[in-house]
This record gives sequence, C-alpha cells and structure tokens, in this order.
Amino acid sequence: MQTTPHQAPVTTDAVDVQAGAGRYVNIAAYKFITFDDTEAMRPRFQAVCQERKLRGTILLTPEGINMFLSGLPADIDAYLAWLRADPRFADIDVKYSYSEEQSHKRMLVKIKNEIITMRMPLIKPELGRAPSVDPRTLKRWLDQGHDDAGKPVVMVETRNDFEVDVGTFDNTVDYRIAKFTEFPDVIAAHKEDFAGKTVVTFCTGGIRCEKAAIHMQNIGYDNVYQLEGGILKYFEDVGGAHYTGDCFVFDYRTALNPRLEPTVTTQCFACRAVVTPREQLSPQYVYGVACPHCADTAPAA
Repeated sequence: MQTTPHQAPVTTDAVDVQAGAGRYVNIAAYKFITFDDTEAMRPRFQAVCQERKLRGTILLTPEGINMFLSGLPADIDAYLAWLRADPRFADIDVKYSYSEEQSHKRMLVKIKNEIITMRMPLIKPELGRAPSVDPRTLKRWLDQGHDDAGKPVVMVETRNDFEVDVGTFDNTVDYRIAKFTEFPDVIAAHKEDFAGKTVVTFCTGGIRCEKAAIHMQNIGYDNVYQLEGGILKYFEDVGGAHYTGDCFVFDYRTALNPRLEPTVTTQCFACRAVVTPREQLSPQYVYGVACPHCADTAPAA
C-alpha cells in the first residue's frame, strides 16, 4: 500500500454561460440500467453522432451505457434530447467541460460486456447502489477532518496507478493497481485497516467507485461511500480543495485541472506513461516514438 499526498440537461442557455471557456462542449455520462438491445441500438447511436458531427466513445453494454462525447453546443443539445427520449436514459446525469478543439479525434460506438471491466457479475448497481456523498459534503468532511458522526474519513483510489500519478486527493490510500480487476482482491486484503473509519471511494467520473463501493459493502465494510460524480463532478462543484495535481482523462487533453481546463501534460504514444511538461523537455522525449519512461527499451527508429 502507498499513501499519496446539479445535474440538469444541457441547454443552449447553460452552454452560453460557459461560452468563454471554449468553443466545444465535452460531456461525460453513464448509467447502470438493463440494456438488452445493444446490437439494435448501435447503428442508431452511430447515425445520430454522425449527423451531429460528434466525436468520442460510447460503450453499450448489457449493464448500461458509458459515454464521452465532444461537439458544438447545439449538436450536444440535440444528442442529449434524442438520448433522453428513451425512458431508460431520461434521467442520465451529465458532467461538462469545454475546450477550443474537440476532445476526441474520431467517433466510436462499441458493444462490450461491462461498462468498466471488473469481472464481478454479482455486482449490479442497477439493483441498488452503495451510499454516495456529494462533493460539497465531502469537502466539508475533509475540512473538518471527520464525517458528521465524528469518524475519520479515508479516501480510497480505484483508478490505475498512472492516472493517480497525475493527481489525487491529499492523503489518499493508493494501492498502485495496474487495472481495475485487481481492486477486489486488494481491498479485501486490507479490510482491517479501515476499522472505525468512513471510507470514500472515488474515480474520474463515478463508474469505478460505484462498483468498488458495492463490492466493499458485499465483503463486510460497514461505512463506505462513493463520491457522487467522481473527481470531475468534485472539480465542477467545489474546485480543487484537498486535491493535488490534475485529473487524467482518456482523450487528447490527457488531464484537466480543477478549473476543468486542459493541461500541458501529455501521454506517451509508445508506453502510455504520463509525460509531464518537464519530461517533455528531455532529449529522450520524441513525440509519437518514446519518452523518458521507455526510451531505453524503445526499438530504434
């Protein structure tokens, strides 16, 4: 173990308020819901996204939907109106950020078995979630050093190690997992470490910490919460209080700061390591070829 330091539908008016933040609207959203017609719906999603010139990734799975999309305000509005016309997704929550360019370079609609791979088929968030804590309440808990019952609050990472290295909450428990499928066994092995404490799991947008918190309840954790909306919602609602660094995102921006602005951090094409601005100055950093993390093992050009 390593320890490291309102959702409303998008409307044109809501986008106008943020117009100075960037030309394009980037949305992230998911919902756990029975979705047994993914094959039939895939071409419909593809057609709407193509018509609206959206870019990003949509995952359609039997347990629900996950999506990261970028487009002009009117096109995002139209897409969300179409999506919410399906009763299954009428109440889907959306997180927003803004950029001068589209945050993705192509449009993919994929069918997968899980929204996020955990390989724990008994975990079904649609049937009941673990308790959640909203960003403002979490900030208050962290400000005062305990929850409303007086129990110490411990933040637990559910993201992969390279994401954590870009930024995380202060004094977070980070098990340095390389993939989410490692989390169930690791957290089970450390159950006694959290006796008498309130545990808050978190991730980028809420998916991994939602599954993680349910699993922890299932194996006997007494007082566990998930951070509602993940880091991105926390940034949106309260900024960067008690958080150091940026938040890794899976698009060309690589990372967002607590103001939800793209940073100058990038990701190595060869080894996928995060490359900081200082590391980008190294002669070992060759865009699209290698970086200081893999230069010694990269094949000769």
